[in-house]
Amino acid sequence: MLDFFLLNVTNLLILILVLPLIGTFLLLFVPSSNHSALKAIALNTSCFLYVISLFLWVFFNKSIGSFQFVSKLLWIPFLNLNFSLGIDGISLFFILLTTLLIFLCILISWNSVKTNIKEFLIAFLVMEFFLIGVFSILDLLLFYIYFESVLIPMYLIVGIWGSRERKIRAAYFFFLYTLLGSVLMLLSILYIYYQVGTTDYEVLLTFIFSKTEQKFLWLSFFGSFATKVPMVPVHLWLPEAHVEAPTAGSVILAGVLLKLGTYGFLRFSFPLFPEASFYFAPIVYLLSVVGIVYTSFTAIRQTDFKRIIAYTSVAHMNLVMVGLFSFNTIGLEGAILQSLSHGFVASALFLIIGVVYERHHTRMVKYYGGLVHVMPLYTFIFLFFTMSNIGLPGTGSFVGEFLILVGSFKTNTSATFISATGMIIGGCYSLWLFNRISYGNLKTQYLKDYIDINKREFFIFLPLIFGTIAIGLYPEIFLNSMHMSVNMLVEITHIYTL
Repeated sequence: MLDFFLLNVTNLLILILVLPLIGTFLLLFVPSSNHSALKAIALNTSCFLYVISLFLWVFFNKSIGSFQFVSKLLWIPFLNLNFSLGIDGISLFFILLTTLLIFLCILISWNSVKTNIKEFLIAFLVMEFFLIGVFSILDLLLFYIYFESVLIPMYLIVGIWGSRERKIRAAYFFFLYTLLGSVLMLLSILYIYYQVGTTDYEVLLTFIFSKTEQKFLWLSFFGSFATKVPMVPVHLWLPEAHVEAPTAGSVILAGVLLKLGTYGFLRFSFPLFPEASFYFAPIVYLLSVVGIVYTSFTAIRQTDFKRIIAYTSVAHMNLVMVGLFSFNTIGLEGAILQSLSHGFVASALFLIIGVVYERHHTRMVKYYGGLVHVMPLYTFIFLFFTMSNIGLPGTGSFVGEFLILVGSFKTNTSATFISATGMIIGGCYSLWLFNRISYGNLKTQYLKDYIDINKREFFIFLPLIFGTIAIGLYPEIFLNSMHMSVNMLVEITHIYTL
């Protein structure tokens, strides 16, 4: 009986990967006109998947840094290519974040999506399948396939269910930027396969590339990962995609898709090309601090609610990059925590935008004002996530940013100082935005029928509030699970950072 239980725990990751496909398969056999059945299947599948994914955390062994729940299936044996799955303390929380946000995205779209509901739900479940694969695949070639396949459902979500006339242009922007950035990465993977004879990640960790090879391979991977982060100057696709995407699309884009780039650096660039990572660190620091300051100032002059939050996302993710390239345990753990916190906070801020957009069908800041008088609960939640966004002590962003600055201070004090200055600018535009939306006089000449958030919307915000507070008040429960994996990563790169 115990052996059977342990066998099922070992195969838990396979079950989590397959469940979205099962939900998709069920949706295909439901008539498109039966909206209630379609929504029920998608919601129950995503909810069950989130609950099951929590067991990864329950059974996760915090005392080891190697991969757990490992499964290997033959894919193309004569080419020595296997379908390998496994997670460590770095990928664990990204999977949990993905399953939670997909579940919330389906709840968000319960009433807002009116057309092609079946296809919309299928797109999200298929995207969940690809995202879980990205964070659990232990084969470089398969990682690339899953990494790029995420673009397809997201492209459809923006292009079909976008809210404005420029949605097709935004979808092309998103697709071309992120796909073209990955062309060199594919060529590099083929080169690695030619050199090593396999793309199995655990085998690649034992192979040492020459200094020249590392530099060229690192640069080709950097183009792909930097576009996903995104870093300046390849960030222009993000504000366009956010502005045109539906609320659920913006939530998953900010909450999970932006983490693909930082995860790629952690999983592949650092351990496979450690010397090149250290060699190019000054360039990354330069691009990151420019991105933090530039996008923070750019956010101040925006007039579209969504575009403001989109630029703040770029600033926060560039701060994560500063933490990543500190090459020490404190900075790396801070970067991972900040990524998780950003997943909660940025998703909630886009949800806040979606709440008023559903009621008034405009995102222009000048049309809003005085919402505290008629939407007090909405304003309170908006204030909480505004404070979280600027790193108020007691929230996850404070812990993540503090660890990033402590870690980066040991490596590059100038970048740390400029990054901290960018955070001050972020506090200015966040508070200014909250003040313009919440205080002053009601602009009844533009907007009418103010309705506070309903029960469904409140329960969507609840797990995001809880997650933000949990990271802020007791980060140890998260740090304990990732500590050994981060230490192993630092051990691989530390010899080049001395």
